[in-house]
Amino acid sequence: MHDIVTRSTFPRLLVASLAALIVAWPTASPAQDSATDQTLVLRTARVLDGRGDVLEDRDLVVRDGRIVEIVARGQGRGDRIYDLTALTVLPGYIDTHVHIGNHFDDDGKVHRQENDPSAAHATLHGAENAFRTLMNGITTMQSLGSPLDAQLRAWIDRGEIPGPRLLTSLGSVNESTGTPDEIRAYVRGRADAGADVIKVFASTSIRFGGVTNLTAAQLEAACGEATAQGLRSVVHLHRSDALRMVADAGCTQVEHGWMLAPEDVQVFIDSGMYLGNQIDLLFRNYTENGDRYAGVGGYTLEGFASLHAARPGALEFFQAAVATPGVRIVYSTDANAGSHGSNTEELVAYVVQGGQDPMDAVISATSLAAESLGMADQIGTIAAGFEADIIALDGDPLTDPTALGRVVFVMRGGQVYRNNAPRE
Repeated sequence: MHDIVTRSTFPRLLVASLAALIVAWPTASPAQDSATDQTLVLRTARVLDGRGDVLEDRDLVVRDGRIVEIVARGQGRGDRIYDLTALTVLPGYIDTHVHIGNHFDDDGKVHRQENDPSAAHATLHGAENAFRTLMNGITTMQSLGSPLDAQLRAWIDRGEIPGPRLLTSLGSVNESTGTPDEIRAYVRGRADAGADVIKVFASTSIRFGGVTNLTAAQLEAACGEATAQGLRSVVHLHRSDALRMVADAGCTQVEHGWMLAPEDVQVFIDSGMYLGNQIDLLFRNYTENGDRYAGVGGYTLEGFASLHAARPGALEFFQAAVATPGVRIVYSTDANAGSHGSNTEELVAYVVQGGQDPMDAVISATSLAAESLGMADQIGTIAAGFEADIIALDGDPLTDPTALGRVVFVMRGGQVYRNNAPRE
């Protein structure tokens, strides 16, 4: 016999479970334990496989956290059947740029270290942000910049708290890291600490003009040593001079590039670097929460004016990249305090504002993002043998791009975390 599970109480139960986990870790939840010995069947009418194909009327059979087979609809056998035939099913989204621990303190302002010297509060906020992000359909995230991610990553990996799979840089290379030799030593240190990727600041924040402030030798040291250690390198930059140095240095991915010229898209084609660009959510978040940031660290009203002045350039370059075959655009939100759990709004903007083809947007957030992480054979695709990271949308994103943000079902590693009814 099998149970057909309906969408009803999952959200309330999961919020309660998260609260219980925060109070009593590291105890794993009973739901996670019970799922490991069950075979689950996802009954579907329409599946976007993440690689550009559409599968119709299939059952996805899940066991031990993986998709074990895909069969004709009605032919799947298991302990539980989830009826997703009214939804569009696809791989879980992969956000290649977040700052998962960033949050607002109890006074409403963005976090300051002096408010929490032990970092315990920040880590708990990271758990909260991870839960919100998972509920938004992000099943894998890459967090760039914070050493505090290590413990959160370990908790998620052990199944002790619900969250997306977490990859992290555990810090970043910047102009203060030092000489090329000092940068190489730093990168080796991050590799020894368990970093999944190396984050590199090749320029200042756009709030300070986006000025290129690393030399070619420093960039070669950072990205070259990352490659030598078997790691990828993701580089924050804004200007053309930095882009060309980064390409020559063999770096993996570029973030932002809001001051690049449309013709700079050719550098991405020639080098094979991935592009992570933001055109909407980041800018709106700073507009809506500007007073909560202003006056803390380097956040100023003047800086925000520079940020918003760069928005048209960000959109223009994104549109040039979308219009140029061969540019590998990957889903990247730069989610920060105030926007965790709203990640999918950026994916909708890729299509509605940026003009990206809806199927290309899906690919950018699934199989191509997985490729950029070096995980193309594990996640980002609906196929036998892949991790059972699966979401479902209320609507068809190929005809209604806003459906990209209407996530109502979330499975991560074979565990169901969200199961809501679609709109009437």
